[in-house]
This record gives sequence, structure tokens and C-alpha cells, in this order.
Amino acid sequence: MNTIVAHLRLMRPANIITAIADILAGFAVSGAALQLFSTGIPANTILLNSLLWLIMATIGLYGGGIVFNDVFDAELDRKERPERPIPSGKASVASASLLAGILLIVGIAAAWQVSSFSGIIAVAVAILAVLYDAWGKHQLILGPLNMGLCRGGNLLLGISVIPAAVQDLWFLALIPVIYIAAITMISRGEVHGGNRKALVGGIIMYSMIILAIIILAIFSNIAWWQVLPFILLLSFLIFPPLVKALKKQEPQLIGKAVKAGVLSLIVLNAAIATAFAGWLFGIIVLLLLPVSLGIAKKFSVT
Repeated sequence: MNTIVAHLRLMRPANIITAIADILAGFAVSGAALQLFSTGIPANTILLNSLLWLIMATIGLYGGGIVFNDVFDAELDRKERPERPIPSGKASVASASLLAGILLIVGIAAAWQVSSFSGIIAVAVAILAVLYDAWGKHQLILGPLNMGLCRGGNLLLGISVIPAAVQDLWFLALIPVIYIAAITMISRGEVHGGNRKALVGGIIMYSMIILAIIILAIFSNIAWWQVLPFILLLSFLIFPPLVKALKKQEPQLIGKAVKAGVLSLIVLNAAIATAFAGWLFGIIVLLLLPVSLGIAKKFSVT
């Protein structure tokens, strides 16, 4: 049982819930969410099946990517984070690598059940994830961008339920790219503290995201005010811990700011979903937040 729990810890299950929110947001952006409530049963069945396959795909892709992160960090974690599953001996590099490989294969295979286009996006996300784990995380500028592209690709994976929508709305992937790049930048001081410039940069990038969603809501077919409560909730969750971290620049506070940013991805996705499918679908996405928060009490998100 301890071995099973250790490998679950490697997968960061609370974070996987946020990846599912990416898919739901993409599903809304594509127009599939609105179709779901306006078309007949056969079409609904096809859309729902595709959605379930894409959810399985993101579980595999995110899970595999995050497990490989610990595989590549095994030696460093023995010094800085000995409590993690691999350095503590509860999981081995070999078993973690096997788990990560299986998860990535399952993720790609699941996406291919929707379409070859979805499968290609899944392959790209898997490559980007492993690239970040092995190389990108050590790069000052390209690292945050690399990680952001993983999330942007995940949103595109959700949009790919209707392939033509990706061609028209691909630029929306820039929202999670910037958001995740901000989190990745902030996390650089999680172990040793400090890094004031990264924290200030995080605040600026978060602000850009808020502005982008407001603009998106104004020009969408959904009443812009529906997005406002989600924007306010997102701001309430991400800015206070980041400001506290900026004042003292202590590792513990920076860690809390990172955790808030990761879990608030669900609120970000709820806001995006609302802009394209209305507040009701936004609430559906937001319901993932208490699930993620509950799991986060048992499993680390960083």
C-alpha cells in the first residue's frame, strides 16, 4: 500500500484535476459545450465520448510528465527534498520511469481515439513535457515558456474535439502559456527563497492574464458580466499569497504562492469556459476546485 501511495504522490493527483479543467475549458471554447445542450442524442453521445477520451488523455499526459519530473530530479531531491517518494526509497527511479512511460502512452492513445489531430497534439504535449523535465526547467527564460507550452497544448487538446476550432482559436493557448510561465518563474525561489524579480514578474504576468480574459469576455457572444465573478475569485486566490511572498521572500511563502497559482488554474479555466459557454458551464468547471483542494490536503502539488 505504501508503494502505491508513493507512486500516486509522484503523479500529483490534485494537479491532474487542474489539467482536466484545461480540457473542459477547451471543450467550451470549441463550441462543443453549447452543442451538447442543443443537439440530438446521437451527437451528444459522440461529443461526450470524445470529452471522456480527452480527459483520459490529459490524465495520462500530465501524470506521465509530472512523474518524469521527479525521475530527472532524483539526485537533486536527495539533497533538497529527501521526503519525496524516490529519495525516501518508497519508489525507485526504474518504477517511476515505467509508470511515467505507461501514462504518456495511455494519454497519447486516448487522444487518438478522438482524432488523429488530437493524437498529434497529445504527442506534442508529451514531447514538451519530457523536454521540460530533462532540460527546460534549468533554462532561465525558455524553461517557463516550455512549461507554459505544455499547458497551452493541453487547452488545444480540449479544443481539438472540434478540429476546425483549433485553426480559428489557437491563440487562446497563449493564456495558459503566460499563466504557467508565471507560476514556473515564481517557483524558482521555492527552495532557497529570494528571487524578487521573479515574484514581481509573476504579478505582472498574472495581471496580463486578468486583462486578457476581460477583453475576451467583452468581445465574446456571452454577456461579459458573467465572467466577472470568476475573475474576482481568481484575483482573490492568486494575488494575496504572491504579495506576501514578495514582502518576505521566504521559501514557505513562495511555496504557498505557487500552490495557489496551480490550484487556481481551475478558476482560470472556469473563466475561459464562461466566456464561450456561459456561467453554467463555468460553474461545472469550477466544481473541480473543491475536489482538487481536497486532494491537495493529502498529496503535495509541488
